[in-house]
This record gives sequence, structure tokens and C-alpha cells, in this order.
Amino acid sequence: MTMFETVRSLCSERGISINNLENALGYSKNTLYRLKTQNPGADKLEAIADYFGVSTDYLLGRTDKKLYYDLTEKDEQDIEKQLEDIINNVESESGLASFDGSTLDELDEENKEIMIASLKNALRMHKRLAKKKFTPKKYR
Repeated sequence: MTMFETVRSLCSERGISINNLENALGYSKNTLYRLKTQNPGADKLEAIADYFGVSTDYLLGRTDKKLYYDLTEKDEQDIEKQLEDIINNVESESGLASFDGSTLDELDEENKEIMIASLKNALRMHKRLAKKKFTPKKYR
């Protein structure tokens, strides 16, 4: 995907036209259409990225991650492993109880699924927050 196609896609997600984006950024008419054949300067690239809240690497097509703290496939695999470890530890601890006093084995299938989904969401949120907090500025 070219940079222009990426920008056009971001505009359609926001429900604005390319011309509206040019006006919002203070660019002259058809400036962004030149992205089809030319690469913009660093200042314009940064302004477009800041407007949409995405990384410049995403605009340049270097990554599929819109934000530096989006989870990668490896992150998702790590979360699945952590979740599996947590579940195994909970099941092996006979005295460990859930919030209502019942053990994991005593929960019905629906509540067990809810508990696992909640744990997975918590792990995903934690991973994203950690990436936001601990990623050095030069990699953002």
C-alpha cells in the first residue's frame, strides 16, 4: 500500500475527505495527492502522523502497527502462555478460591470462560501499558 492509500484509508476511518485533511493541516490543495508519486518531507510526515495518532513507520508502510504499543503476534503468544501458566497454577492450588469462595473446578463452564476472558483482557492491557511506559523514545 502506498502512503497516499494509507492516508486515504485513515481519512475514511475518520469520515473526512483528503481535502478536509489538507485544510486541517494548513496544506495547499492537492498537496496530499502528490503522495502518490513523491515522498513528503519529515515535517509533513510527522504532522500527518500526529493528526491521526499513528506512527510515521505506519504511514511509510514499514509496519502494520498503527501505534508503537500495539501488540504483536509474539506479544499475543506470550499472553497465551502466561494465561495457560496462571490457569495451571490456579487448578493445581486446591485451596485457591475465586471471588465468591468457590474453587476453579467448582465453577460452571460459563463462569470459567468469563474468568479466563477477564484474565486475558487484563494481561493484554498490562502488556500495552508496559509498552507505553517502558518503550524508549527513540523506538516510538
